Amino acid sequence: MTWNGSAQIALVLTLVFVSAFPVGRYMAVVFEGRRTWLSPALAPVERGFYALAGVDPQRGMGWKEYAFALILINALHFLLLYAILRLQYYLPWNPQGIAGMSPRLAFNTGASFVTNTNWQAYSPESQISYGAQMLGLTVHNYLSAATGIAAGVAVVRAFAAGGLRTLGNFWADLTRCTLYLLLPIGTVAAILLLVSGVPETLAAYAQASPLDGGSQTIALGPVAFQEAIKELGTNGGGFFNANAAHPFENPTALSNVLENWLLLLIPFSLAIMLGHMVREPKQGRALFAVMAVLLTLGVFGAYAAEAGGNPLLAHAGVSPAMGNMEGKEVRFGVALSSLFNVSATGTSTGAVDSFTDSYLPLGGLVPMFLMQLGEATPGGVGSGLYTIVVFALLSVFVAGLMVGRTPEYLGKKVQAREIKLAMLAVLILTLFILCGASLSLSLPSGLSSLANAGPHGLSEMLYGWTSATENNGSAMAGLSADTPLLDYGLGAAMIFGRFAFMIPVLAIAGSLAAKPKLPPSAGTFPTTGALFVGLMIGVILILGGLQFMPADALGPLAEHFAMLAGKTY
Repeated sequence: MTWNGSAQIALVLTLVFVSAFPVGRYMAVVFEGRRTWLSPALAPVERGFYALAGVDPQRGMGWKEYAFALILINALHFLLLYAILRLQYYLPWNPQGIAGMSPRLAFNTGASFVTNTNWQAYSPESQISYGAQMLGLTVHNYLSAATGIAAGVAVVRAFAAGGLRTLGNFWADLTRCTLYLLLPIGTVAAILLLVSGVPETLAAYAQASPLDGGSQTIALGPVAFQEAIKELGTNGGGFFNANAAHPFENPTALSNVLENWLLLLIPFSLAIMLGHMVREPKQGRALFAVMAVLLTLGVFGAYAAEAGGNPLLAHAGVSPAMGNMEGKEVRFGVALSSLFNVSATGTSTGAVDSFTDSYLPLGGLVPMFLMQLGEATPGGVGSGLYTIVVFALLSVFVAGLMVGRTPEYLGKKVQAREIKLAMLAVLILTLFILCGASLSLSLPSGLSSLANAGPHGLSEMLYGWTSATENNGSAMAGLSADTPLLDYGLGAAMIFGRFAFMIPVLAIAGSLAAKPKLPPSAGTFPTTGALFVGLMIGVILILGGLQFMPADALGPLAEHFAMLAGKTY
């Protein structure tokens, strides 16, 4: 590790942390329906959408109605995206004449983009057309991001006051999120990427004549606009197979910083938004601190592992001065590569500017473990917020057990119903990850997808199921995922991981919203100080460690010690 590398990481994280405060305040204004500086231009558009759809934005929805509306639009859009992917040959803007996807791959890809996972079991340059990219994937990058944010906002409203019978209006939340937040920032970011060299064209692929003869096909496309929302909405699906390591997605160190900033901005801002919406900014800052500490530890943990270089190569006489550069771009180096990788897995983005399959065992363990912690550090847009709230409820429950009092959080008593639903949401995803990975490692069709044997092969499969179920979308490159088992299995995991967690959380919100909001008393456990931040970090780490440490010990930890012993598989 170097001072220069550490300073690069510190600079990007500082930009994110500083930006989160004004953006969080702005988001609170948007979702409370108050006037913003964009209202003169966008309010008439917003009212027009409500009029066309017959929506009354002032009519609140109970948690069941809110959840039904959320599932309904995502189910309809899943069917629409499936049809687009199957029939893309007949869509406009297909200069390459790319054929429609197979049923199983269309199912996997549709589930992926609807659930904000953006797992890619296909090669974008050869298997998806410009029209499908724009009409299908880019649209769902906005929809899935807005859906997650809307669910997070609904959970926050449960704590805003007592005796509430509704959580807001889903259609209004979805519309405001898209109009006032995602589209403005996404458009500005797309222009900045365009200026930096990211293409935005409907022209056919370019043909070049290399100096050594022959010809080379250079893939192009309408990249910049999708790249912006890919990062801003913590989506992660790349326009090219190499994702953000491709020079047309991420040309320079400055574009790399911009994309890293984009993917972290909204998840951290949502914690600040919570504080403003419940009229207790310190509460939001406490959740912000938990997210920031865990992400920072993960970034420097991965950086330390990768900066040390491969001891086997060092023993063979290769200088470790540049660290482990396998699978990394020289223009980014180890520090910014580690930061981007951990940022993308600490959120549910899944974008990469380096390849986890080439990381050293401990460097690869960090992003996988952050996903196993529940994507709460800081998590995806919206999903990170309601996940960290679930951990906050579990933390005050643990504190209540210690002092023998009914736990409270943000003025709401946390009782058996909420804790049961919280544990159901947390444990059911773990069951799906471990059972899916173990089943795949037990079947010949699953083992045939692995490029490696031994602990690294186990890590590849475990990483894949973790990434799909936690709606991250990144992968270790050694896993060939376009098989019947993984197309259908991981597709189901994405849908399950999104909604089997989201629905119990909305049920918790409905239960808490109806309760009276109590003023703090002498026995109230404070949830704004360092003690609570430390307790939450401990609860998150222990839950993740106890559930996944045995599997991680057989994968990356075993591979680390095998590497030190000089053993290969």
